[in-house]
Amino acid sequence: MKLHGIFPPIATPFNHEGDIYTAKVEHNMAKWNKTGLAGYVVCGSTGESVHLTVEEKLRMFELVAKYAASDKILMAGTGVESVRETVMLTNRAAEMGYKAAMVRTPHYYKNLINNSAAQTLYYRSVADQTKIPLMIYNWPQATGVDIPADAVNSLSHHPNVIAIKESSGNIEKVMQMIRETKPGFQVLVGSAPTLAPSLAVGAVGAVLAYANAAPYSTIAIWEAHRQRETEAAMDWQRRIARAAVLVTTKYGIPGLKHAMDLNGFYGGPVRLPLTPIGPEARQEIESAFADLKG
Repeated sequence: MKLHGIFPPIATPFNHEGDIYTAKVEHNMAKWNKTGLAGYVVCGSTGESVHLTVEEKLRMFELVAKYAASDKILMAGTGVESVRETVMLTNRAAEMGYKAAMVRTPHYYKNLINNSAAQTLYYRSVADQTKIPLMIYNWPQATGVDIPADAVNSLSHHPNVIAIKESSGNIEKVMQMIRETKPGFQVLVGSAPTLAPSLAVGAVGAVLAYANAAPYSTIAIWEAHRQRETEAAMDWQRRIARAAVLVTTKYGIPGLKHAMDLNGFYGGPVRLPLTPIGPEARQEIESAFADLKG
């Protein structure tokens, strides 16, 4: 299965009581469905998955499956610390029509699992039991665990492990994985500030938080890359640079949700212990997104 193109890890909309806002899931999906996005990742980090109960995750899987256009590929963020729960969530998503699962590196017991052998065992154990294929999800800035390239290479030979989302922003590592993994294994990136350079060295797509708020600009980079219009891709990359940093590394999900509100999507409140951004941050984001509409 090809996972080429741009996928937003969709933000989870909450109402002001803190519950999933069903109508706003439908609202956002209707707008994203009209774009050239390749599909959606549900309950990834941007979806505040670590703040959701199991029941809420399953509800989000259900809602997105209901409202997504038929041509969009659905991926479920199912990675948690234990193999057993990850397998359960993945297979429940499979029953709802999801085509792949994005599984983040386990990280809580760092001194025991921050090594190739333990990470390989985790992913093999999950992949052996799931009804849909896996995409490894590596985000060391958040987890404190950076799955080694040799482990990714080994896992690329498992028939049920088809891709990695590499969110470190390390283009050298992206290049190494492209060189060393099994032919057909897909390397996607998760860093909007390095999107065009990553595509240029061989990444086949991206899972980008920024694309929640301004999907067209990321699609423009993808399409320019596909047409071999390198200068156009880099021009768009420069145009999104400031905004992408603000809603990822600087202000994160609270900033991203504000940018979504600016561009006609529903961002809404974050879930505690995350807190809303202040007036200065809002002004900074509004300035950066002035020419980057949804």
